[in-house]
Amino acid sequence: MEMIKDIHWLGHDTFRIQSGGKILYTDPFRIGKTGQDKKADLILITHEHYDHCSPEDVGKIAKDGTVVICPAGCADKFREKMKTMAVKPGDRMELAGVGIEAVPAYNTNKKFHPRENQWVGYIFSIEGKRIYIAGDTDYIPEMRGFKADIALLPVSGTYVMTAEEAARAALDMNPGIAIPMHYGSIVGDREDAVRFKNLLEGKVSVIILDREE
Repeated sequence: MEMIKDIHWLGHDTFRIQSGGKILYTDPFRIGKTGQDKKADLILITHEHYDHCSPEDVGKIAKDGTVVICPAGCADKFREKMKTMAVKPGDRMELAGVGIEAVPAYNTNKKFHPRENQWVGYIFSIEGKRIYIAGDTDYIPEMRGFKADIALLPVSGTYVMTAEEAARAALDMNPGIAIPMHYGSIVGDREDAVRFKNLLEGKVSVIILDREE
């Protein structure tokens, strides 16, 4: 898929996606010097935890006109400094030519990300491609209805899906490409990503991106 060259993994759940002259970030965290050179048009934040909702890191990549889309609890941290839009699961919008849908993200067998918090993942459309960023979530029933060309899925377990659960999610969605994330910073390591890829061999194309600083 040609668009893969425009998806850059900066570690954990942080991606920079460049397309159509726009730059979109997800969950900016520990943004390095190189990342600061590319300012954001849109920033998608999935939930309130410090490794996903980091005002310091958002400040590194924000410019005049940057819009932050995030759950209500995060919006309170940014509202005075920049334009924010608070979302909950089921909300849809279009900004800067990007269609955005907030979808559920929650734990089913652990307490770190309760469903009642209404934290989110996102499915966003850029140049006709649907990209799903799961956020911190377990394998949940709603995933069976998600349609995405590219799925960015956590694989490290502990707080989110294990590699095995993420593989089940990928099989449900059947994206053109699945990309593992949420490892190598807080919990998990590259071996989780490799296990995820091996589980989907011959079923779903998996690309393990090298981390960019």
